[in-house]
Amino acid sequence: MEDWDKFQTDTEHNKYNEYTDTAEAPFRTPKQKKEPKYVTRKFMVIMMIFSIVLSAAVGAGAYAMAMSIFGGTTINKSITTTNYNLSESTGSELSVQEIIAKNENSVVAISTESVATDFWARQYVTEGAGSGVIYSEDGYIITNNHVIEGASNIKVTLNDGNTAPATLIATDRQTDLAVIKIEATGLKPVTIAKEEDLCVGGLVVAIGNPLGTLSGTATEGIISALEREIVLEGKSMSLIQTSASINPGNSGGGLFDQYGNLAGIVVAKSSGSDVEGLGFAIPCDKVATVTKSLIENGYVEGRPAAGITIIDLTDAQRAMQYGVSITGVYIQEVNGENAKKAGLQPGDMIYYIDDVKVTSSAVLLKEIQNHEIGDKVTFTIIRENDMKKVTMVLEDANQFAENPDEEQQDQNQNNNDNNNNNDNNNGQNGLPQQPNNGGGSIFDIFDFFN
Repeated sequence: MEDWDKFQTDTEHNKYNEYTDTAEAPFRTPKQKKEPKYVTRKFMVIMMIFSIVLSAAVGAGAYAMAMSIFGGTTINKSITTTNYNLSESTGSELSVQEIIAKNENSVVAISTESVATDFWARQYVTEGAGSGVIYSEDGYIITNNHVIEGASNIKVTLNDGNTAPATLIATDRQTDLAVIKIEATGLKPVTIAKEEDLCVGGLVVAIGNPLGTLSGTATEGIISALEREIVLEGKSMSLIQTSASINPGNSGGGLFDQYGNLAGIVVAKSSGSDVEGLGFAIPCDKVATVTKSLIENGYVEGRPAAGITIIDLTDAQRAMQYGVSITGVYIQEVNGENAKKAGLQPGDMIYYIDDVKVTSSAVLLKEIQNHEIGDKVTFTIIRENDMKKVTMVLEDANQFAENPDEEQQDQNQNNNDNNNNNDNNNGQNGLPQQPNNGGGSIFDIFDFFN
């Protein structure tokens, strides 16, 4: 029995070890080969983007943590790299083309004729040119004082080419603004901006008559600075600085902001072979106030004055020319009653006004304008090598205003006197009338360029 069982076991074992013909072999499913796996290009791109985003997030988190731990500053300005022109990059409400279209008919060209006298007392006619902006529909036009000062004939050319003679309404030398008028109706006036709406970096467009022959020329730029304190020909002025191209003849023209409103009246540029992009304009708020007062009153109301005429001898060469041993700002003439009562005299050198040292006529004029009519000021003066303090009350500047034509005649006479040599320049109390090429009074403004 045991042998039988063993036999059966061996028999079963041999069945699975016998050779079997493939034709008769039972069916078997062949083992399939695994296909090799490849990383697709799309998958690689996705992984790279994911890695970059993850790295940026980690970096930003680390930076924020470092800033919170170690301190630092953050920049609030948002910068875009998708802008393609100046109006877009400055965030301007209007494009340059739209600003020009809105104002090109509100800017005029101005030409002038003046009578001058040469060394031999022969008279001849000189021509000048500048720009202006239309203030009202009925022909009031704003320009610079230095554009029309001393002119015997003023002509205005509109953007459409029509010309008309102009009359002088009033002028203010201190701000270098003037108002003229032509007989016309239906003109297109400018819209005057508010200074609070102006900002550094904002788009501006200057429109004017550069070189006196290129009327209607527009140049674009930005506001480079606000309330820039500039001393021009002895006058301290707070002006708008711009990178827009400014040239002689642009004086009196308009500087327009990103909304197409008048930001200022162009007044000057910094000249020199190594200077570019430095133009200046009288701010709109000052333009609006002075223009309104000139039209309504013929002068600027509420302006204080000391009632003296001064001359700037802060240059050693000029001081020597006038025979003074100390450079400084000197009183040339005493006009006001309060100044006379206080004891001020021609030849006094003004050393201090209150606690401010007077280093130039611009400093003195600025400090006076920081006061109001009726304020008391203290002058520290030097007279015959003695230092004295004099207190006086400021008066209304308008009571000292003179006819511009008469003042110009006096100035021309001074020129002739100075050309004939001044042999009496022997001391502070004998100061001659100031020459045309320097100095100034508290009521005088100056020529920038013409």
